Amino acid sequence: MKNDTTFKELKQSGYTDKTVNQEIQANLIAKIKAKEPVFEGLYGYEDTVIPQLKKAILAGHHINLLGLRGQAKTRIARSMIHLLDEYMPIVKGSEINDSPFHPISKFARDLIAELGDETPISWVHRSDRFFEKLATPDVNVADLIGDIDPIKAATLKLPYSDERVLHYGMIPRANRSIFVLNELPDLQARIQVSLFNILQEGDVQIRGFQLRMPLDIQFVFTANPEDYTNRGSIVTPLKDRIGSQIFTHYPKTIELARQITEQEALISEDDKAKIQVPDLARNLLEEVAFAARESEYVDAKSGVSARLTISAMENLIAAAKLRLLESGSEKTNIRLIDFMSIIPSITGKIELVYEGEQEGADFVAKILIDDAVMTQFESLFPRIPKLEKEGLKNAYTDLIQWFNKNQLELNYADTDEEFYQKLNSIKPLTTLIEDNIPELDEADKNFCKELVLWALTISKKLDKSENASAFSFESTGIGQFFRN
Repeated sequence: MKNDTTFKELKQSGYTDKTVNQEIQANLIAKIKAKEPVFEGLYGYEDTVIPQLKKAILAGHHINLLGLRGQAKTRIARSMIHLLDEYMPIVKGSEINDSPFHPISKFARDLIAELGDETPISWVHRSDRFFEKLATPDVNVADLIGDIDPIKAATLKLPYSDERVLHYGMIPRANRSIFVLNELPDLQARIQVSLFNILQEGDVQIRGFQLRMPLDIQFVFTANPEDYTNRGSIVTPLKDRIGSQIFTHYPKTIELARQITEQEALISEDDKAKIQVPDLARNLLEEVAFAARESEYVDAKSGVSARLTISAMENLIAAAKLRLLESGSEKTNIRLIDFMSIIPSITGKIELVYEGEQEGADFVAKILIDDAVMTQFESLFPRIPKLEKEGLKNAYTDLIQWFNKNQLELNYADTDEEFYQKLNSIKPLTTLIEDNIPELDEADKNFCKELVLWALTISKKLDKSENASAFSFESTGIGQFFRN
């Protein structure tokens, strides 16, 4: 925290007054020249969104981030705070961060006129120069711009035409700062109109009182393209005043999606030490989100948020943690049957089309998991033939025949030793793994054993049944083995 000073001392220090955009530009240029990362933690945007963002800042534009939910729009906006100077001088006591070099409020102008070089100066940290507002339908002009305060007018015995009776809204208080307005289309059209002059000319009009207030603000808006035709829209003159519109997107690869999930999921170090998540399990989790974005049951216009996999990862870890508590084990591995615990994370994060609603959210969630399983399975193993010629063996014949004489029950609460002992007892399964993916580590091989069984049930080569505590696998010809 910097100590207060005087205007004279500030000028003697060589401080150069800059607009907020000049400040952001200078720090951006310094980072680029020093080859430092500018926007950290925005995986998958290095060649798309980030270059556009840099150009918009260098152009001095206000920015509209347009994209589906869960595409890090708010994170991008918040990351811009690191492009501000660490401290900014203001006239001490100013409500709107008046610069002593260019005061705009009557309070600051009068104080500087009275004290001159002895005007007290305080410092504002960059963390206090970020303002964020969610544009809900109940937001009004007074919230954003301000209003006349009759109590202040009565107390100071001033007419309503006097600037000192104003109660400033969020935008004037964000002077010389970054102001983020989230979900802009949700803002009523008449409220959007009140932003026209602020963006273009700097005028503020409150209840007929015209006040020239050249605010210095970097605006960042966020919007969902679906909102243009759904809940509301951005009025055309306002769009016209926003310099750059940048489209965001979902991660294009599983690896990028994994990096986002690992960065955002709230998992304690203790849980990470006790619960191993195989690489294939991490990939499968991301495949579920990719499957959802392609599913005929899910509304593509609404999008599938990255929060789905973040929440799902936390649920996976919770399922394994519960197993540790109930079994008294010290460590465990994530299993494929644990993926049933991510269903609540899926159903709460997807919007279904009519066909999906008819099937039900739980049913759709299980289909998405099955689709992800088959995508991963087919990248590792030979395709399961739909029709089998009598007497002709394929890669899965011995395994399927094993189930003609045997049954398998996998319990959620089994210790790892008990769980994998059951899987390892299926010799054709072990042989299949070694023949196709011998290079994988032990944890991934164990996960693949479940993957193969799951894929065979999806392909109707085996039967699978479940209850609250276990899954069972059996031959399709035996009839139901596992009963509630």
